[in-house]
Amino acid sequence: MKNALYGAVALALLPMASQAQSLQYPGFYAGLEAGGNYMFQSGVGTPFGQSNLYPTIGYSFGGMVGYDFVGPRVALEGLYNNSKATVSGASQSFGATKDEIAAMANIYYDFNAGGTIVPYIGAGAGLAFIKESALGAQDNTTAFAYQGIIGVGYNIDPTWRVNLEGRYFGTSTPTLQGQGFQNNNLIAMLQVQMKFGAPAEVAAAAPAPAAPQAPSFMVFFDWDRSDITAQAMNTLRQVAQTYKTKGSARVTATGHTDKSGPDDYNMALSLRRANAVKDALVREGVPATAISVMGRGETQPLVQTADGVREPQNRRVEIVIQ
Repeated sequence: MKNALYGAVALALLPMASQAQSLQYPGFYAGLEAGGNYMFQSGVGTPFGQSNLYPTIGYSFGGMVGYDFVGPRVALEGLYNNSKATVSGASQSFGATKDEIAAMANIYYDFNAGGTIVPYIGAGAGLAFIKESALGAQDNTTAFAYQGIIGVGYNIDPTWRVNLEGRYFGTSTPTLQGQGFQNNNLIAMLQVQMKFGAPAEVAAAAPAPAAPQAPSFMVFFDWDRSDITAQAMNTLRQVAQTYKTKGSARVTATGHTDKSGPDDYNMALSLRRANAVKDALVREGVPATAISVMGRGETQPLVQTADGVREPQNRRVEIVIQ
């Protein structure tokens, strides 16, 4: 009876699991992003001697196009960063500006993909085109860019998603007044993304009258066995009583196995289990001519598992009285 209860609970949870995975589908997406950035303090040489860069909070914005595999995602991103800093040395201080355009190839992994709340991590690499301006002059640098990303997404529906993420963004060494400095940044970003080709929501229709449900039962088996256990026998007595109450009906017994054996062996084992149920019902007074048996092997598991897993709830016979 405990196994039958577990099976009923698993069947009840299957629609919930399906619903939980309905907010994310494979397909192309595009999005826009905006936020703020902070460049770490760095030393730099200037015409006035060794100085330090003291950045202020800057801003960032960009966009991306990508493909969602539901779990892994990939994207091509265009990113613009603007930062201002005070360059302060022993003899003189002056302002400086960094304008940065980056083309990045990113890869992400979504945890709880398809759910409403989706934490994720990511990383990217690409090229950054950096312009540094100070004292009426400017330097232009093309640098290798890289970033690490952590964030959380909110799937509004299968089409629209909002992300809040933090990232570390760095490049190889650019120059200011001909002198190199470290370009390391923290960026906080808000994104809005749209999925193309997501399934359209179906308008709710008036519910159809509920059809009478055919009585159904489930019995479970030990691993690699087709013996009827005492618990299973109690259930089969209920099946026989239900049949006798209906007076005239058809009984279908469908056998199943877990995924711990070869396919052909499991197909034969599932049929043996169905026939064992039939024999027990005949002994309880159900005519053999009223009982049909089928074997499904490991093709229709109650609980999805990897190949080779001994899952007790998959070792079963499902009985329907119509």
